[in-house]
Amino acid sequence: MRRRIHFVLIMALAAIAPSLYAQDQKADIQKRLASQFTRTKLTADRSDVATAGSVVVLHKDVLLMCSMDAKAPPTNTYKNGAISMGFGANMAWTMALSTANQQPANIPQRKFVTGEKFWVADYLLKDDGVYFLFYSDPINDVRYFGQLKFPVTKGAFPPADDMMKTIAEAFSVDAPAQEAAPADSPAPQSQPAPAPPAPAAAPKTIALGQTKDQVVAIFGQPQKIVNLGAKEMYFYPDMKVIFTNGKVTDVQ
Repeated sequence: MRRRIHFVLIMALAAIAPSLYAQDQKADIQKRLASQFTRTKLTADRSDVATAGSVVVLHKDVLLMCSMDAKAPPTNTYKNGAISMGFGANMAWTMALSTANQQPANIPQRKFVTGEKFWVADYLLKDDGVYFLFYSDPINDVRYFGQLKFPVTKGAFPPADDMMKTIAEAFSVDAPAQEAAPADSPAPQSQPAPAPPAPAAAPKTIALGQTKDQVVAIFGQPQKIVNLGAKEMYFYPDMKVIFTNGKVTDVQ
């Protein structure tokens, strides 16, 4: 009788072990995602970025996104080194749009390619994979959004290192390059005697059309830089400066 009970317990433990292992992998992946990606929040009318998150650069062709006027975004899949949107995903998207009396043919769409950049809006772990939601900046007055799925066998998540490596094949965070001091820089010299106090400085101002160098000369280096190609954002403690093609076009 005891042998039978022991056998039953062993079989039960063997049955639940893969599930427990998968849960551990899922939790590790969640932690890695949270440490690497920051979610972006838009204003209520979706016209601008309210809270800047991670900007990523795409490493693969072709990621389909649609206008944010759509009821639901298209869901692309990354598998075997390529991004695609199969028949099943197209059908699911069509059905999601139909609940709002929308059709894919009537929704503005755009295919993003290698080198293009956009915002990370969200990331989710579901039983069938890891999902990312992206927002683009407005392109010809249209802001696009779309999902990218990294599929797994239902509930069987790989080790976190493997999943993050796969994600990095498709896209990565676009971090601004930091200028390093030359390795052969001379040692700092002794400081001269302090100069007499300077007269009070004039109030700092900013004007449309100023260059990035002019803004930095007035306000110093920003706390954060978001580079979106022709458009860049400099974040200071109490304002955001927007440059288009290297010149100030808006201050918020």
